[in-house]
Amino acid sequence: MRREKLRVTLPAVIALGSNLGDREATLRQAIAEINQLDGVVVDEVSSFYETDALKPEGVDLDAPSYINAVILVRSALKPHELLDALQVIEQAHDRVRLERWGDRTLDLDIVTFAGLEQHDDTLTLPHPRAFERAFVLAPWYEIQPGADLPGRGAIGPLLAATYESPRLIARWTP
Repeated sequence: MRREKLRVTLPAVIALGSNLGDREATLRQAIAEINQLDGVVVDEVSSFYETDALKPEGVDLDAPSYINAVILVRSALKPHELLDALQVIEQAHDRVRLERWGDRTLDLDIVTFAGLEQHDDTLTLPHPRAFERAFVLAPWYEIQPGADLPGRGAIGPLLAATYESPRLIARWTP
């Protein structure tokens, strides 16, 4: 019998989005791939929500709309290791980074990681714009209504203060 080594895992919140291709199928596949990462366990998955594309200059009704979701995970990976693993998954789904907030097949963002507050050249925790993004807050609130965003407070009032109205389009079914 093989003995498993015990690992310390820490909670993280990951936001997923897609506005190109088969958006829902891409998100479902990405969730499965995240759950298959060594040292990462997906505990909760929100429903899927649709929102208009957001560009640096504002909402872009001419761009394809996004499907978004949030997952709660436990990670034995350190924050930068988790980020690297998520970027490998994005690349496997043909993620292209040509323009800031451009259309994409898959976007995976670490929203929070064990309550850490940090900033460096590759990772800011918590995610610097999560507090104002209903497409992150609405699915997160669905699966963890009592959550707090470090440095910003309870996500319920943050969600109420946003201007977007994500449309629930599909419940999560494994």
